[in-house]
Amino acid sequence: MHEPMGQTFNMSSWRYGNRNTWLSQGYTLAEMVVAVAILSLAFGAILVAYTQATRRAQWSGYSIAAQALAIQSLEQARSGVYDPATVPPKNELATMTNLTAWSYNTNTASGSGYWVANIDIPYSGTNYVVATNYISVKTIWIVPNTVTVQMVRVDTVWPFNGWRQNSFYTNTIVNYFAPDNPEQL
Repeated sequence: MHEPMGQTFNMSSWRYGNRNTWLSQGYTLAEMVVAVAILSLAFGAILVAYTQATRRAQWSGYSIAAQALAIQSLEQARSGVYDPATVPPKNELATMTNLTAWSYNTNTASGSGYWVANIDIPYSGTNYVVATNYISVKTIWIVPNTVTVQMVRVDTVWPFNGWRQNSFYTNTIVNYFAPDNPEQL
């Protein structure tokens, strides 16, 4: 074995650990405590980020399901006939009988009501989520005393128990319905 000039290799200091050799150097207790603390903080931050992402994904699922419920109500309104040119005028939007507490004012040509349903998310047993659809119908005159459209607004209110509190959120959708009779336009 070739040794550099002026240096000798001492087998005993290498094997048993001299303070000046690389084998005898280690971590102190303080360094280990700091390293464990840094790893604990990093791991804690990862867990917090994961739980926040899970809550946000759950909230997004609820919101999409509530929006689908609002669209369902809007599609029910769309299936109604609205033809003010017939005699007598036909306005099934003004007579939505499938709603709870439906009221229609013929003077203002507006009505409102609501219905309650479970939002379409997976559940088992009794952990379903109930949402309320508030529906309002309003007649808007495009040409005074001649051409009208019906504005239907659906507000779906749903609860979300996240972030340590039970909060209510609202999804809103609005659509305008022209008369079914194209001659009126």
